[in-house]
Amino acid sequence: MDTALPTPVFARRNVAYACATLCCLLWGSSYPAIKSGYELFQIATDDIPSKVVFAGYRFLFAGALLLLFALAQRKPIGRLTPTQFGQLTILGLTQTTIQYTFFYIGLAYTTGVNGSIMNATGTFFSVLLAHFIYHNDKLSYNKTLGCVLGFTGVMLVNFHGGLSDFQFVWQGEGFVVLAAFILSAATLYGKRISQTVDPTVMTGWQLAIGGAALVAGGYATGGALEVHSMKAVAVLGYLTLLSSVAFALWSALLKVNRVSMIAPFNFVIPVAGTVLSAIFLGEDILDIKYAIALVLVCSGIWWVNKRRASEQKCRGAASPYPPWAIND
Repeated sequence: MDTALPTPVFARRNVAYACATLCCLLWGSSYPAIKSGYELFQIATDDIPSKVVFAGYRFLFAGALLLLFALAQRKPIGRLTPTQFGQLTILGLTQTTIQYTFFYIGLAYTTGVNGSIMNATGTFFSVLLAHFIYHNDKLSYNKTLGCVLGFTGVMLVNFHGGLSDFQFVWQGEGFVVLAAFILSAATLYGKRISQTVDPTVMTGWQLAIGGAALVAGGYATGGALEVHSMKAVAVLGYLTLLSSVAFALWSALLKVNRVSMIAPFNFVIPVAGTVLSAIFLGEDILDIKYAIALVLVCSGIWWVNKRRASEQKCRGAASPYPPWAIND
């Protein structure tokens, strides 16, 4: 007699969608928080080393917090093979150190609104890369249309005054897009590692390793971080908490779900980042292009996750395994 395998909590569609949305809302709030942190820590726009130190402490503390949480759950955080530790080191240096170096520099040279919308290109990259890596995660008509709509909305914010006035600052928007691509590639690599390493342990180590490298690199190049008020400490604490919660939850979701089902929720980030940047930084979002851009990226989420009835019927009839068991 066959026994049905129980569906993991994070593989349940309603739970997965709710958790993915929460992660992206938290990440969206990081844009105004980071910009506020620059001001509260009195970091000048061109002081790149100090920005790297600021980022490093955020992720180093977030990684340590996650590892302590894993210990509280009695998970073996040190029981790693040399191969696994090497994989976590590569993941930390790419997903945290390199990616966030570009991201923090880029955000210093663009607005929180533009940065949050430009970063949504990561969704397009994730779905496209998954098409070439995973045999069961191929591009479909709906995914392609959704990505095109989302990517169009992202690019729309760079037009000023008319279609002939396209402004794209490489050190600003360009670095944010590059960071999004690096994160997408590293996320796929992290999905592979999460099959053999607990997601919380994996995320804790990669954040701690990547954060430590950022701190060391920042100080080595002349950076500094001086606390001028408790507000500055509060902002750093909030960024630390949102990183630990969002990254751990996202890794858990990717472990039991297809990348193309979870990645499109990255389009929620520009919506949250735009609205929160307007509220906390006073940035202007009344321009019609922002409204159109947000409509397009939200439409992208809907289309990428929309399945045809024939596809749903085929999956249900042909596969002897539950959907969450087919990952790559």
